[in-house]
Amino acid sequence: MQCAAMYQALRWATTGVGDCLNHRFPVECLPRLIHCRAGELGLRALDVMTIRLSSAKAAVFFSVLPFSLFAYGESGEYATDVAMLDPVVVTATLSSRTVNDTLSSVTVIDEKQLREQQPLELTNILQGQAGVEVIGNGSFGKNTSVYLRGNGSSSTLLLIDGVRMRSATNGGAAWHFLPPQLINRVEVVRGPRGSLYGADAVGGVVQVFTADGSNPGSWMEFGSGTFSSNRIAAGAEGEQDGTRYAFAADRFDTAGTTVREGADDRGYDNTSVTTRLTHRFGNNAELGVFGFRAAGSSEYEGSNINDDLHTDYALQVAGVKGSLWVTEGWQTSLQISDARDDSLNFNNGNEDGEFNTRSQTANWKNSVLFGEHELVVGSEFIHDFIESDLAYNEKERENGAGYAQLFLSFGDVDIQSSVRYDDNEAFGEKTTGAIALGYQIGDAHRARASYGTAFRAPTFNDLYYPGYGNPALKPENSETAELGLRGQYQAWFWDVAVYDTEVEDLIAYAFIGGVGGPYNVNQARIRGVELTSGVQWNQWRLAAAITRQDPEDSETGKVLQRRAKESARLDVDRQLGAISVGGSVVLQGHRYNNSTNTQRLPGYGLLDLRAGWQFAKHWSTRVTMSNVLDKEYATARAFGGWDYLNAGRATFLSLRYDIR
Repeated sequence: MQCAAMYQALRWATTGVGDCLNHRFPVECLPRLIHCRAGELGLRALDVMTIRLSSAKAAVFFSVLPFSLFAYGESGEYATDVAMLDPVVVTATLSSRTVNDTLSSVTVIDEKQLREQQPLELTNILQGQAGVEVIGNGSFGKNTSVYLRGNGSSSTLLLIDGVRMRSATNGGAAWHFLPPQLINRVEVVRGPRGSLYGADAVGGVVQVFTADGSNPGSWMEFGSGTFSSNRIAAGAEGEQDGTRYAFAADRFDTAGTTVREGADDRGYDNTSVTTRLTHRFGNNAELGVFGFRAAGSSEYEGSNINDDLHTDYALQVAGVKGSLWVTEGWQTSLQISDARDDSLNFNNGNEDGEFNTRSQTANWKNSVLFGEHELVVGSEFIHDFIESDLAYNEKERENGAGYAQLFLSFGDVDIQSSVRYDDNEAFGEKTTGAIALGYQIGDAHRARASYGTAFRAPTFNDLYYPGYGNPALKPENSETAELGLRGQYQAWFWDVAVYDTEVEDLIAYAFIGGVGGPYNVNQARIRGVELTSGVQWNQWRLAAAITRQDPEDSETGKVLQRRAKESARLDVDRQLGAISVGGSVVLQGHRYNNSTNTQRLPGYGLLDLRAGWQFAKHWSTRVTMSNVLDKEYATARAFGGWDYLNAGRATFLSLRYDIR
């Protein structure tokens, strides 16, 4: 059976690793077997592109495969050891490859981790991961930013099922409104990805995935906890006659916590749904539709204590995607999507600002396989526009782009190169590129080196906000060099990366000539080292990350505001028959709230504990306790001089019925 045809058959026909092993495949097709395993992890529908490895790397694949098979028991369920050791990812390269083969620094948070840790907010599980910082104005639906490798939130790209999600007015993504209960997987790619995704992927890309129909069955969950927090959620997915479907809904509400010392609690509610429907046709073609929506209300603190302030919000993604194997080695796909970020603010019952942004995107991608190599060529068109009660000088803009990526494999040496050209009617033309080299050292180690450029696009607020915007603003430009080394073994892995990023035309906000606004005035240099490791052994599961960075304003020598120089995270979980126990430790160094480094925010350490019990067939219960030591900490300070406080000790108990 030829590789492309074999892969199509496996994607739809296999139900487990045993089905994969019953086939006889040529060595060059072996990497595609990973998809048999990945399918059980909810990855089959992510992307139909292949993993291309040389014959010399087959030994590495088989050294890991037996370890992944031992966890397959009579229940038909797998432990997620492969997801820990060398998972298949799509975000790093626009095609399905193992982390080891992406030649990138990648962290994967799989469904098992999400369900075990049961975060009330997605950022709880992102906090402390390698290269990741979470900056928030309090807990539960309060404004939150995610920094990657010292780059700000506007320089960190968020994708939801492949769709770019952010506010076109302020440039940041609404991380605080993403429901973790409806997310099956998170891929964090650190380092510039401008040559693949265009604007804003300076620090890297975070992509979240929802259910795709590859885990048949249904589930319901109920939970309640501290701060009058309540959750009810349910979902179903499956496949029949070539059609996959998935649907899930979640409702979470809480009275919230105190955001400011001496103030009232600030509540939050979120109602979310995800849906997906995909059909496979007889000619190896697929066509599907998908959607996501989160809507609710969040109270927040203003300059006057206990003012009645809240935001009604809605995040929405809708899209259609089709793919076709034109020939055995050529797949073409087209995705058309619409993403919205809407908010309406209220001040003591009166409307106080409406900001609705919308991005319509069409992305056409072609992947061509030739021998051990692969070429990806595509184009993208983005139309952004806003609706607001403010009189912006411009309310829409268009961006056209073309991109290409080439993978070359020569035995133990791999070469990846990519280039992208963007033409934006607001800020002009930009060309970005990247190149990476990988060298396999024996069966267990791989060295990598890469260089890439990226840029951050000015937002509508930067360019056009009345009385504030600067239409002459140029995009930020960055250059990043990285060296990495990875060890991949049967029961564990480690990965170390050293990087150096220089940013020019940094968009700063200052007063010049008595007028406040954004200007291209600063330069920054961010150097750092990251160490990650994971172990899956004898029912133990461990994941560790350590980050040391030096985010510096090159002109002043000061530390960039709200960036910590050190962070670490350790997750430990143990399965004891029907009972599971675990804990997480997050450590963060101090940071400065302002660019002059006069407002110091102390570092902190957090301890979370958790336990679960499968007390009957299909039934389980789980209890989590976050911030066990009741640590008071803040990652941001208001202009008024008071700290945004995060939640103290919190307990949450849930009951789940799952027949998948």
